[in-house]
Amino acid sequence: MDIDLLESDITILNVDAIVNAANESLLGGGGVDGAIHRAAGLRLLAACRALPEVRPGVRCPTGEARITPGFDLPARFVIHTVGPVWHGGGDGEAGRLAACYRNSLALAQAHGLRSIAFPAISCGVFGYPLDEAAAIAVRCVRAAMDGPERVVFCTFGNVATGAFSKALGV
Repeated sequence: MDIDLLESDITILNVDAIVNAANESLLGGGGVDGAIHRAAGLRLLAACRALPEVRPGVRCPTGEARITPGFDLPARFVIHTVGPVWHGGGDGEAGRLAACYRNSLALAQAHGLRSIAFPAISCGVFGYPLDEAAAIAVRCVRAAMDGPERVVFCTFGNVATGAFSKALGV
């Protein structure tokens, strides 16, 4: 597996799937989620609405992942995952964040995808500390026995890029 670090806009990457740091409704939001929904077009919202709710207002519980077509994106698919909100680290956040990466990689493998790009899940408005989140992300990807041939950590800004660079040891 090749692992790359790229400071870029995830919505322009030509990979099989990009991962959306979504909220449980999967109906769009701010940050990466909003950017992906805007770039993919209204059909993405319709595809997300078509996913079944597991309870009222929740299509994807924290730590789980769902897949939709990429529509107007260069990526063929969007894998939506919901990271945990940071509450200081004592509320199981690390396990739920790791589950986001494992479940996203499992979906990619189940669909025969060869390349996937991840944002810094939970590091925006959900408040997860970048250094800790990057270490979890890199550990999960490196531990994946089966999965895509290429994984891209797509960061936004120098601070996120630095955290993932440190976690990757580059």
